[in-house]
Amino acid sequence: MAFQLARPIWPAGLETEMNITGGFRARFDTVSAADARCLVRITASCRYRVYVNGRFLGHGPAAGPHGYYRVDEWQVPSESLREDGGNIVAVEVAGYNVNSFYTLDQPSFVQAEIELNGRVAAATGVTGDSSCAGFEAFVLRERVRKVQRYSFQRPFIEAYSLRPDVHAWRTDADAFPADPAEWQAAEEKLLLPRRASYPAFDEVSPVAVVAEGTVAKSEAAAAPWRDRAMLDIGPELKGFPLEELSLLPTDELGELTTAWQRYDEDEHANADRAYAGQPMYLGERAASIFGFDRNRSGFLGLRFTCKSASRIALTFDEIMTDRDVDHTRLECSNIIYLDCEPGSYAFESIEPYTMKVMKLIVLEGGCELTACWLREYANPDSDSAAFDSSDAELNAIFEAARESFRQNAVDNFMDCPSRERAGWLCDSFFTARVEADLTGGSVIEQNFFENFALPKRFAHLPEGMLPMCYPADHYGGTFIPNWALWFILQLEEYRYRGGDETLIAALEPKVDALLRYFEGFRNEFGLLENLESWVFIEWSKANSFVNGINFPTNMLYAGALEAAGRLYDRPDYAEQAVALKQIVREFSFDGEFFVDQAIENADGEIELTDHRTEVCQYYAAFFGIADTQEQRNWFASLLHDFSPGRGSDEPTIADISGVHPANAFIGYYLRMELLSQAGASAQLLQEIAAFFGGMAKRTGTLWEHNRTTASCNHGFASHVVRCLYRDALGIESLDLNNNRLTISFTDTDLQRCSGKLPTPFGPVELAWQVQGDELHYTLTAPPQLTVDIRNYSGKQLAAEMN
Repeated sequence: MAFQLARPIWPAGLETEMNITGGFRARFDTVSAADARCLVRITASCRYRVYVNGRFLGHGPAAGPHGYYRVDEWQVPSESLREDGGNIVAVEVAGYNVNSFYTLDQPSFVQAEIELNGRVAAATGVTGDSSCAGFEAFVLRERVRKVQRYSFQRPFIEAYSLRPDVHAWRTDADAFPADPAEWQAAEEKLLLPRRASYPAFDEVSPVAVVAEGTVAKSEAAAAPWRDRAMLDIGPELKGFPLEELSLLPTDELGELTTAWQRYDEDEHANADRAYAGQPMYLGERAASIFGFDRNRSGFLGLRFTCKSASRIALTFDEIMTDRDVDHTRLECSNIIYLDCEPGSYAFESIEPYTMKVMKLIVLEGGCELTACWLREYANPDSDSAAFDSSDAELNAIFEAARESFRQNAVDNFMDCPSRERAGWLCDSFFTARVEADLTGGSVIEQNFFENFALPKRFAHLPEGMLPMCYPADHYGGTFIPNWALWFILQLEEYRYRGGDETLIAALEPKVDALLRYFEGFRNEFGLLENLESWVFIEWSKANSFVNGINFPTNMLYAGALEAAGRLYDRPDYAEQAVALKQIVREFSFDGEFFVDQAIENADGEIELTDHRTEVCQYYAAFFGIADTQEQRNWFASLLHDFSPGRGSDEPTIADISGVHPANAFIGYYLRMELLSQAGASAQLLQEIAAFFGGMAKRTGTLWEHNRTTASCNHGFASHVVRCLYRDALGIESLDLNNNRLTISFTDTDLQRCSGKLPTPFGPVELAWQVQGDELHYTLTAPPQLTVDIRNYSGKQLAAEMN
């Protein structure tokens, strides 16, 4: 992890300037490329990429908290080194210096060294001598600096002014991207290990040319698109004001309409237009849409030639909208803009994006395209997991869930790899389960908790409160008090995943401080009342009932107190939880359903409202507020009257017309847990197929909602992996704190199922099939695990254990 000689540097005087792209180059010799053991050790603020002799090596760094930086060590393949020596390492660093949910607003720098056969051959911050070379520094001018933000949650879009030799400095020591810049050393940085595996950078190409046509200026163009990332620039959202922008491609593209000469409704149907890298010429005002096999995340690249000065726009999205690519559908600017002198280019974005379709538009000039690709930026560790069943739709959903995880868990648990790339609490509770299921470890989760543990405090937030997503800057002071409570619940589960006990102990002061914060909002009954900032239940009508006493919040609070009591052996927390759960039962249940809200009237009395939501019922079930034996009708109604497809059948047990429907997150995910706990495996699998099947088919990833108005690739949605392992295959739980594996066979309506669950000791492999009244299964488990087999399937077990 530690650097031997390198120091952090940046072009002098520019370390706090917005959107500066720095270039750094070092040269070193090798006697024999085949025998050389070479690595590049590096960290930076904000984002970097490394090339060795023009070949892409890596991108980073991994997410770290304020004031700390994770160090990468990239092993250089021998085929990237030159036999005759004269090797060149080129580093490009995007220094943003704006607040976001994705990168931190911290001064720009790079710290890098090249280690050759155990000796440092070059390092930043040294002037160079016979034993160690220094790095040259440049300010790269090809990236246009004064551009709009990509989104409210992420920094700037990419716009470039390119010339044919723009990247020659990566391979030719006599080529210079700009005049050499004087660099200055920064203060020493606090460094952390990466821990997370290095990403998968596989190059994938589009599979089809979906459409070809021309663009023209619309005679009835709509008003220019404006969002908060444009209009709210100021101290709380840093960026360049509209009047200072060098260009505004969303305005130009917003004035265009496309006429298609050829368009395929099915992106893969027309074999004559399959894309295999064949040369394509696009003249002025031409446009083509390229389709990938599924939703993918990574760095967009293309190789092309312009015979005259040309302007090219690349737009992209996860789905087609109204037979086109809507680059603002996600309330972000899915655009890369290229202004090109005549010549040939090999371009690749420095930032990762998410897309299933990409539209190439020649605004001026012409372009002969000879290659197009997306360099994936994904978690490489989920490939060893496996799931297969007699239901092809469930199999496709598992693969879509795996794909959603690998794109949303590169080095942090992200909500989406597109609009935000943000590490949200609550989302992380669900995605962390999937990391353990698909990879057999909790490395990213360890980093996730370490990121929260190390800062002494979080700026702009009340004492004790945790940020709603992190690492991120919250200059506006907004936080979600409810989401901070999920932090405690996840931390307890982290222990049972074999989590680092030292880290858990180190987080106790933050857990105590958080619970002290909530004490200030407890009323005379012990209920939380009138919480600050953004009280969030889910994207449904439930969010309209958060003032006063919100019962879903108090149910969650009770669950967090219980978890904290178990984590740190705190009877006081446990006692508070017991009392709180009882008072919530007494106040909230109206005889039929749990009510969301109570308000204190002018006389100081608590009045129960008539606001009832579906998600409130799931909170009551998940946190043990409800008693399923005493409230049998309530429980039966949840099972049979409600569903994600609610409305297709008449309710059979209770009138639910006054209970507002839930949304996907977190309502339907809590519902899946409810069905699992009830042993309703067959019903759960039917609902999973109905809810997720269309997503898996359309994008190959799972969505934020049950419609395409938001992200179509969301990390928490990968939680369906847990459901399929547990409720279809039968791997109920793996407790690594006690090394106990529990297998539970239930009635699933499947005829067969098999799967492989990675663990730190080796894989658990389970396969079963139904033969008449018998369920035949084979189980292979590492000897370190104690196995508990339970049978609720209604069939006789016939076993062979290995």
